[in-house]
Amino acid sequence: MYGMRAQDSAPATHFRSERLCRVNGELFFSTRENTLEGPFDSAQKAELEIKAYIARMQVVDSNRSPG
Repeated sequence: MYGMRAQDSAPATHFRSERLCRVNGELFFSTRENTLEGPFDSAQKAELEIKAYIARMQVVDSNRSPG
C-alpha cells in the first residue's frame, strides 16, 4: 500500500502484517510501538481490543498535534 500516515512526512510503502499472534499458547496483538497487548481469551476479544487501542492512540496523537 502506498500512502501517508498522519505522522509521515512523505508517502511510503506500508505493509500490513497479521496483528494477532500466540505466545506460549496465549493470544496477543502487536502494535506499531512494538508492544504485545494481551493475553486475550479469543480472537474476537482481541479484535475488539485492537479497535479500542487504535482509538486510544488516535486520542493521544490528536492531543500531541499543534493546533
